[in-house]
Amino acid sequence: MDSATSEARTPLGASADQGFKIVVVGGFGVGKTTLVRSVSEIRPLNTEETMTQASATVDDIRQVRGKSATTVAFDFGRISLDARKVLYLFGAPGQERFWFLWDRLFSGTLGAVVLVDTRRIDDSWYAIDRLEHHGTPFVVACNDFGGPVRAGAEVRAALDLDPQVPLVDCDARSRESGKQVLITLVQHVKNRYADPSARAGLPRQEFV
Repeated sequence: MDSATSEARTPLGASADQGFKIVVVGGFGVGKTTLVRSVSEIRPLNTEETMTQASATVDDIRQVRGKSATTVAFDFGRISLDARKVLYLFGAPGQERFWFLWDRLFSGTLGAVVLVDTRRIDDSWYAIDRLEHHGTPFVVACNDFGGPVRAGAEVRAALDLDPQVPLVDCDARSRESGKQVLITLVQHVKNRYADPSARAGLPRQEFV
């Protein structure tokens, strides 16, 4: 298993002059903080707070019994594509009471990763709805929680995904797995920018 802490964190090179914003969204407890933490080159900024008994009356924790902390603003990390291009990663909080933050986080976003727990697939609907509303390119990544694997066609049907939206499996704890998700997203965005018919709805950025 790859670990984000097993590799030295490297400083941002002086030649880096293009930054692109990526948002990681999804339901409560699907692994967004873990994904940002695992792929980030820098020590990630986390806004996690300990969950208290009071939150049990607000957040549905029935499917995440082992969760002891939760993101209350956003997570932030960074990963270099090459000497000039850098991805800035923002992990959005998953609880419904923090969804009002999402539209702000989506502003200026190049693309997004929708992280899905296939045991709680309905929790992903809101994220997909908001991304489609903003016209933001996204990929869907099914995080591995050790349960039965659902077929891609079944997940696509459950989420009513457009055939052009990439769907991949991942393990948010693994740096290599997380990198593959980001590579898939970057390629998807590049393909969208290369398509004149789709370019009108994309953020005003050049991605070459």
